[in-house]
Amino acid sequence: MVGSFVTRMAEPLVLNDVDALRGQLAHWRARRETVALVPTMGALHDGHVSLGRIAQTRAHHVVYTIFVNPTQFAPTEDLSAYPRTFDADRAKLSALGADAIFAPTPDIMYPPGFATTITLSGPAVSGLEDRFRPTHFAGVATVVAKLLIQAMPDLAIFGEKDFQQLAVIRQLVRDLDLPITIAGGPTLRESDGLAMSSRNVYLSPDERASAPLLQRVLSEAAAAIAAGEDPDSVLAYGRERILQGGFALDYLEWRDAMSLGAASRQKPSRLLVAAKIGRTRLIDNVGVPAGGEP
Repeated sequence: MVGSFVTRMAEPLVLNDVDALRGQLAHWRARRETVALVPTMGALHDGHVSLGRIAQTRAHHVVYTIFVNPTQFAPTEDLSAYPRTFDADRAKLSALGADAIFAPTPDIMYPPGFATTITLSGPAVSGLEDRFRPTHFAGVATVVAKLLIQAMPDLAIFGEKDFQQLAVIRQLVRDLDLPITIAGGPTLRESDGLAMSSRNVYLSPDERASAPLLQRVLSEAAAAIAAGEDPDSVLAYGRERILQGGFALDYLEWRDAMSLGAASRQKPSRLLVAAKIGRTRLIDNVGVPAGGEP
């Protein structure tokens, strides 16, 4: 475990600007110590913390970023309503033993005159989240590119729950030749299977009781496809179950795990879902084992 060779701080350093971040990273690198970055928008839960635990096994130092990125919110989405819980987040990261928190303000990330964004293709336009949030991934890619360039970590870790986002970031790093390893952390779930998410706090008790249906449908559909059942029939049945469960369904799709294009049984693939219950939109995904055609 790489991180076990470093004495961790009692409290994570809080760094608010790029010069402070780079100065601290330069200090660690002068000692030939490696750095893992865990980008987040705060409102941390155990899923976020699990990414840091993975990072601690793969790098000497772990830096979390906490920044509610305005450019990935559509005009119809309420940026001001996104939960901001910095003191609680810092307490979680202190218990974890994280080394630093990079918490810039919007004017640090997007100073007056900022005029650059990233144009995307590939996984970013695969007809999943981009169908419903057409400006989202441009905002994600721009802020993640900035964070990676600002820190130039050896490793950056993103949760697999946002699987299309992870695919977009992997493509971005490949295309821009950034010498950074991108790792995916497994989705953490509640005891009833619901994927952990900052948005779960918005669910009413009745909605919370219904929400695990998404994971059950995904798991059963993945097993059916892996067993050789017709994917179109499996997906149609899954969509109907989700609708009958009280959700407004955006998509339930079977896709190639790397490109997010058309899936096949010979290559790793993923089932992905997005659906709204009440006012809360949930996303989830599960892997489908590769195997031969039936």
